[in-house]
Amino acid sequence: MNVYDFDDTIYDGESVLDFFFFYVKKTPSLVRYIPRVFSALFRYKRGKLSVEQALDEYASFLEDYFAGIEDFDADVKLFWDKHMKNIRPFYKELQQEDDVIVTASPEITMKEICSRLGIKHVVGTIMDPDTGKITRLCMRSGKVPAFLEAFPDAHIDNFYTDSPKNDRPLIDLAEHAFVVKGNKITQIK
Repeated sequence: MNVYDFDDTIYDGESVLDFFFFYVKKTPSLVRYIPRVFSALFRYKRGKLSVEQALDEYASFLEDYFAGIEDFDADVKLFWDKHMKNIRPFYKELQQEDDVIVTASPEITMKEICSRLGIKHVVGTIMDPDTGKITRLCMRSGKVPAFLEAFPDAHIDNFYTDSPKNDRPLIDLAEHAFVVKGNKITQIK
């Protein structure tokens, strides 16, 4: 089985950040959160934001905003209509029927893109669709237990990521591991 991180790996960019800007266009008052969002992203990419810190700092804001969204499913479809172009071409060349995406992005936003790409399995952050409450944050070391819960007997043949530092636990599980930078793929294990 091949396992892929999503953001900055298959997807060119950070889909959660792109979702944020999608909603900034719909709700301009969200502009005031831009510094916090960029700070969190920077700390996450540098490995300076723990799962617990992320939940403490951002969960209540997300829940409050999420509660006011009228038709989230329609927004997700519209978002992916506009952002399908961000899927890197290499993925279609490597795609297998049993591929799994393991991502910090919410499963409720990922299911649509996975369906469009023909990917049957996604393991990600779990949010309650009615309240926006995060019940599982699938980041860093949290990705392994989430993956093993869904696939307890799975063998990872190949794992693809943009961040060996953040995804070290999944790299350790994989037989082979690859780093994706733009359209360049480098084997690291």
